[in-house]
Amino acid sequence: MKDNLIPAFRRGYRMQWEAAQDSHVVLYPEGMAKLNETATAILELVTGKQDVAAIIAILNSRFPEAGGVDDDVKEFLQSAVEQKWIQCREPE
Repeated sequence: MKDNLIPAFRRGYRMQWEAAQDSHVVLYPEGMAKLNETATAILELVTGKQDVAAIIAILNSRFPEAGGVDDDVKEFLQSAVEQKWIQCREPE
C-alpha cells in the first residue's frame, strides 16, 4: 500500500460502537464485522481526507511504545480493501 493513497469507507459501510457487541464494528449491507482495539484505532483515522502516511504518523505518535506501526497499518488497510470495507484513491 502506497503512503500517498487516501483511504475512505465505501458507500454503505461505516464504523460505529455497538453496545450489544461491546466493541466497535464495521456495518455493511450484508452484516457486520467486530473490530479489535487496533483495528478501531486505525479505522477511526480513515476519513477520506488524510493519506496513509498521515494515518501512520498519527498512530506512531499516539503509540510510541509500539516502535513503529508502519507495516502493520499498511497490512491492515490492505486487508480492509480486500474485505471491501474501504477503498483508496490517489491524491488529486
